[in-house]
Order: sequence, then structure tokens, then C-alpha cells
Amino acid sequence: MNVATYTYEHTPDHGAKAGVLAYLATSAAVLLLMMVFGLLMRLEQAQWISIGADRFYELMTLHGAGMVGIAAIAGASVMWHFLRQYVDLSSRIFIANLVLFLAGVVMILGSVLIGHFHGAWTFLFPLPGKSMGMWSPGAAALFMGGLLVIGVGFLLLHLDIARAIVARYGNFARALGWPQLFGHDDGKAPPPTVVASAMVTVVNVIGLVVGASILTMMLVNLYVPGFDIDPLLAKGMIYFFGHIFINATIYMAVIAVYEILPRYTQRPWKSNKVFLASWTASTLMVMFIFPHHLLMDFAFPKWMLVMGHIIGYLNTVPILVVTGYGALMIVYRSGIRWDMASKLLFLSLFGWAAGAMPAFIDGTITVNYVMHNTLWVPGHFHTYLLLGMVAMVFGFMYYLGKPDHEADDRLIDRIAFWLFTASVLGFTLSFLYSGKESVARRYAAHLPEWVPYDRIGAVFAMLVIASSLLFVGRFFSRIGLARHDYQRAPVARPATA
Repeated sequence: MNVATYTYEHTPDHGAKAGVLAYLATSAAVLLLMMVFGLLMRLEQAQWISIGADRFYELMTLHGAGMVGIAAIAGASVMWHFLRQYVDLSSRIFIANLVLFLAGVVMILGSVLIGHFHGAWTFLFPLPGKSMGMWSPGAAALFMGGLLVIGVGFLLLHLDIARAIVARYGNFARALGWPQLFGHDDGKAPPPTVVASAMVTVVNVIGLVVGASILTMMLVNLYVPGFDIDPLLAKGMIYFFGHIFINATIYMAVIAVYEILPRYTQRPWKSNKVFLASWTASTLMVMFIFPHHLLMDFAFPKWMLVMGHIIGYLNTVPILVVTGYGALMIVYRSGIRWDMASKLLFLSLFGWAAGAMPAFIDGTITVNYVMHNTLWVPGHFHTYLLLGMVAMVFGFMYYLGKPDHEADDRLIDRIAFWLFTASVLGFTLSFLYSGKESVARRYAAHLPEWVPYDRIGAVFAMLVIASSLLFVGRFFSRIGLARHDYQRAPVARPATA
């Protein structure tokens, strides 16, 4: 019987180790802070505290921008950590992206907490420049400038990844496995990590350039009002950039599933035709799906809304279904030793699938008219991010911090796992049920009949923070042990014996 094994080569890189750990430490700290901001908003809606509407919308702006940004940083750490085992990446560019990210975060915090900007993370034109005295043009410029600085950092990172992929594979067609997809499958397709990284690089470079373009245009408009911008064009560009960027976070993080589960089961994750087709299809669809967020926008071209509706249905299938099925097949009768890393990674696939279902429902036009501006939508993306993407990152953190593969989990780890699972489900279901009851989203003050749902959500939010704090505390307590993947990094292909 053939059993897949992995061979290793000695490739110590202390700069890479420090960089990945710095990314994860930053991700953990900012994630907890954003969770606290989210809890404060739920407590305000539950009428258990009183911070006022202005402060609520400031926190909402920080929470939205912060969660998107930190999800991208965490996902990038996963992708870069594993991709560097196949291509030659620059540690300096990797660190430069983190430095630019932190600089952008400082600018955004200043614009909101000092300048009182609260135009939401979507910064829809012309709102940043039409504040009716609520904030100054300087505060709006600082916020959009911070986003631009963060975008530049990620663009540099992806350009370096593109350089490394082209140097190794010749072009992106080969990196995506097109010769094997459209021709004879010779079994020499790039590994899943390279395919996923190539897809993310293609879509994110395009999305970041579009996002940087509209941010630059809006910054000019702030100080030169005669520089006119079509609001509908601006809205389309913002949603195009934003939707690609947040989707790319889970496409980066899922690489942890492709790399870690095979090491636990000793079964390789193969880049077969179905796998390659799913990633190629999603490369195209993720760039054309954004109009499904604009189905209530009567001014948007009708053909784009129809396109968003159709692709919104289709995009649920390729990567998610193929990845979920692949994970089940790798784990089935493998004798896998379940620990915190493997359990969190397996849980993340359920969270990804569960989070996609409310989006699938909301993408139906007749449902969208009723549900889109309710808490149903935050229910969707909190499930997708917390139980999907964030669970992947926590699994990766446990994998890195484990002193050896035979080490047993402690009781506190097992408690944190089940507390996290149950509390996230309760928290997100409180959003979804509120949406079913037509509770409006983005409202600081809620009607009396909505308050009970808010209070349930606030209690579960506290439990989510408590379990996440346990995960993060365990990671920081073992951060010095996160060394094995840097001292002995797996080579590109598994061998069979």
C-alpha cells in the first residue's frame, strides 16, 4: 500500500519566522480590539450602556475597516508562510507591508477618534466630503489616506508574490495549472498553495488598483471640488475593490487547510482537474459578483444586477464545495489525531459553508428587497469570518505554537474550542434571527421590540471574546515554540513510499 509521506530540507530563515509571528501577533491584538468595539455597539443597541449615536458610528467605522484589514493581514501570514516553501519570496517586502499597515491603522484611528470621521468603512462618495460639519475634510482625508497606505503595502506584497511565481513557473497560466486543466493531466500541476496564491494575487492586484484609483480621486475631490466624480461609478469601484479584498482573505487563509490537514492524515491534497477548474472559475467570478450587494440600487445598470444575481449563485459552488469534499475525503478513515489545530481547521470549513448559505439566500432578488438592509447580512459575514476565516487563523496559530505533533491539548484548550464554537453560533444566529424579524442594520438606536435580540447577541459576543482571548493567550504563551516549520520546511512535492 502506498502511503504519502513528506520529505524535508533544512531551510532556516529567522527573518521569515519573526515576520510571520509579528503578523499573527498584530492580527491577534487588533482582532480582540475590534471584537471589543463590536461588543460596545451591541451593548448600545441593547440599551445596557449609553455611548451616543456619534460614538456608535465611529466605532462602526473602525470595526468595519479594522476587521477587513486585520483579516487580510492574518490571511496574508498564512499564505506567505506556506508559499515561501515553493517560491522565493522577499522577507523585506513582507515586513514592509506590515509596517505600512500599522502606519495606515494609526492614520485611521486618528481620523476617527480625534477627527470624529464616521462615514463607515465603505466611505461612499460624496459622504466623506459632505459631513454637514460632523467631521472636517482633513479627518476624511486622513481616513482615506490610511486606507490608501494599507492598500499600497498589500499591492507591494502581491507584486512580490507575482514576481516569485513567474520566476518559478514562467507565467500565471502555468501557476493556475491551465496546461493540466485544459490539456493532459500529467500529474505535475502546481500544488494547491501555489494555485490559491496565484488566484489571490491576480484578483487582489486588480482590486487594489481600482480601490487606490477611487481613493485618489476622492482625495483630490475633497480639496478640488471642481474635480467631479460620477457617484455611481465611485460606488461601483468601491464595492468592486471591497468585495474582492474581503473575499481574498479566506482564499488566503484556506491554504492552511490545504497544507496542514495533509500533514495530519499523511495524504496529499492533489491539484486535479476539478480542483484547478474550481480555482480558475472563482478567479473570474469573484471579480464580477459584487453587484449582488447592489440589487436594491435602481440606478445601477440592470445587466450588472442580473450578472451579480447569477454569479452570486454560481460562486458558492467551486472552491467551497471542492474544498469541503476534499477535506472530507482526506480525513475519512485516515486515523487522524484530532487536536486543536486540526479541529479548528475542520470547523472552519463548516463555518465557511454555513456563512455562505445566508448570502446565497440574500442574493435572490425578491429576498434581497426585504432582507438586505437588515441584520441578516451582518449574520452572514460574521459567520463567514468568525467561524470560517478566523477559525482557520486560530488553527494555524495552534499549529505553529505546538511544541511537537504528539503534545496533548490542555483542558483549557478544549473548553475554549467548544466555547468558541457555541458562542459564535449563538452570536451569528442572533443576527440572522434579528434579520428575519426585520431589525434594521447600521442603526445606533433600536425599537423596544428589537432590544431582546440585541441583549442575546451581546451576551454571546462576550463569550466569543472570552474564548478568543483564551486562544490568543495560549498562542502568546507558546510563541517561542513556533519554530518547527522554519527549521524544517517541507519541499514542494510529497513522496510516496
